[in-house]
Amino acid sequence: MTAWGAPPPVVVDLGKSTTRKVLIGGSVAGVLGILALVGAVTAFVDGEPVGGSIAAVIGVVFTFIGVMAVVRWKTISRPRKLIIEQQGIRLDDPQGAPWAVAWQDLGAISISRTREQAVQLADALVRRTLVRVDLHPRDPNQFRPAHPTMEPMWEFHRVQNGYRLPLGDSAGFIGPIDQGLRTFAPSIYRGVLDEGFSVGLH
Repeated sequence: MTAWGAPPPVVVDLGKSTTRKVLIGGSVAGVLGILALVGAVTAFVDGEPVGGSIAAVIGVVFTFIGVMAVVRWKTISRPRKLIIEQQGIRLDDPQGAPWAVAWQDLGAISISRTREQAVQLADALVRRTLVRVDLHPRDPNQFRPAHPTMEPMWEFHRVQNGYRLPLGDSAGFIGPIDQGLRTFAPSIYRGVLDEGFSVGLH
């Protein structure tokens, strides 16, 4: 409990999770890209132009992904925290687009998740849980002009009359966010909503 008798805020570190995933993904992509380029050179030397061309294309694509992870490192690794507290919910994003919403300005808030089965290289089946926080203002006509930094999230990805904050493949975030919303916004919290399964090619 805080000095004022209120529960302590729930703080979810979004930046740390994103940085870790990008670092791992970029490293894997970079290594695969280099290996593919080496394979392309070997194929050309061995007189296999078709195989060499295919390997070269794959190598360039994966190497590009790895390079982009390095180039965008500062942007991706910037500190970002989702804070759920007595006054409301806010995104602490000093180097980006921060926002804050008071509970009384919302008509509903929920967590949505989609379980995705993604087919990757070598036909590997990877299961992911995509997590979002959905915020629905009581009066969108007044709310939207007052929160311009949230505009990119307005009706994002099938949400109607609301905002969707995507948190990516972050099933571990559901527990603390659910706890925070149950603690601080029980009257408007609609729980964890399952949006089914999806299948993607990655």
